[in-house]
Amino acid sequence: MMLARSTLFAALALASSTALAPAAFAQDNWTVQERWVRAHEAFLASETLQGRGSATRDEAIAAAYVASQFEGYGLSHAPGMDSYFQKATIVRPHATGPAQLSINGKAIATAPTVLSAPGTHVAGKMAVAKSADPTALPQADVVLVGAADAEPMALYRAAMQNKVKLLILRESEASRDLYSKMGGAPRLPAYLEGEAPRARTAIATLPGTAFDALAKQRSATVELSLPSKEDKAITTNAIGYLVGSDPGAGTLLFTAHLDHLGVQPDGTVMYGANDDASGTTAVLEIARALASGKQPKRSILFVCYGSEEIGLYGSKYFAEHPPVPLDQIIANIEFEMIGAQDPKLPKDTLMMTGYERSNLGETIKAHGGLVAADPYPEQNFFQRSDNYSLALKGIVAHTFSGWAVTPTYHDRSDTFENIDFDFMTKAIQSLIEPMRWLADGDFKPEWKPGGQPKAGE
Repeated sequence: MMLARSTLFAALALASSTALAPAAFAQDNWTVQERWVRAHEAFLASETLQGRGSATRDEAIAAAYVASQFEGYGLSHAPGMDSYFQKATIVRPHATGPAQLSINGKAIATAPTVLSAPGTHVAGKMAVAKSADPTALPQADVVLVGAADAEPMALYRAAMQNKVKLLILRESEASRDLYSKMGGAPRLPAYLEGEAPRARTAIATLPGTAFDALAKQRSATVELSLPSKEDKAITTNAIGYLVGSDPGAGTLLFTAHLDHLGVQPDGTVMYGANDDASGTTAVLEIARALASGKQPKRSILFVCYGSEEIGLYGSKYFAEHPPVPLDQIIANIEFEMIGAQDPKLPKDTLMMTGYERSNLGETIKAHGGLVAADPYPEQNFFQRSDNYSLALKGIVAHTFSGWAVTPTYHDRSDTFENIDFDFMTKAIQSLIEPMRWLADGDFKPEWKPGGQPKAGE
């Protein structure tokens, strides 16, 4: 839905008015105001932005809002940049028709439901898994899993590690739920223009009868075809820079992602109040606090990425085109889904992904940050957020989250009304002094032995 120009400017002016709050707060007792937090969320997760779909006009408006806040706080353009925006072109394939599954060259009558595919065609010899255990997947180009208790994402991650070309599951409530959360249409991975698409596992489902008929075939060659076309779109990172007093002290990087799932094929708006308007709000409020006091020793980059939801593309582009040399970045903290209290964690506490991988979390905690280890290691959250793009470059990079498995995740219920603003405000507040300490000190986080990730991990 296109917003009238005058209406958009009015909304931006209203939402941006909080950026003009006076810096009368003493630096030593800075207080994050809940009304500021609510103001950011009210705009970013509003009907106006239509869910901030990746690499869309709505994502660009969200980036413009963030940039207006950065400018209001007094942040400058990053080194070598003449604006607050870093843009990249993304190639986005789209399915143009139904998928077709063939066995030994003969098409079957039942069309598979394709959740994700790396392109228009994939083929190979098949094997049938004996269970839903991801660690026991057969080594084959095509793997079938028919167990009733199959967990699609766990099997998908295992298939990726095993370099399986095509994973076929028996259709289940879990697979239908995942398909719905992915937008109710095949997800064909996007890629940055000029780079080769990453090799991925295709994942599809078949109804019980069709699955059983396929599973009875032994040593069959299975082929999946999916007609598609490619479009191009621009994704936008919003970047603000706080210049430190010591050019040799390094740079901190505080990040979140701007985008969410946008408008679904059935017209449903996925507002993304928690994922990740909440993280964007944290970056904005930490920027406000740190820019309102004395100049920090270290410089700080505040970045809100585009296109996280379709493959971490904003952060990947940033990691390949950083405005400061990567070896000058001391640490990266990403803020993701901090709008709900995790029932497994102490009150007002955030989890840190990959807590055990470095000494950053324990140090932040020792300086008053309410952070704890990730209680869901089986979910591999460390590898699933923008911090991973920087961690692969060697930078100590982690994500701070609230309730990472909240029922509103990738659901239409992820709205302003379902944000726990008291928790969110207190969580941000707990990080102000630790972030200021990190910006003014000499501490440099380090990976623990074996903690730095490797590509493909």
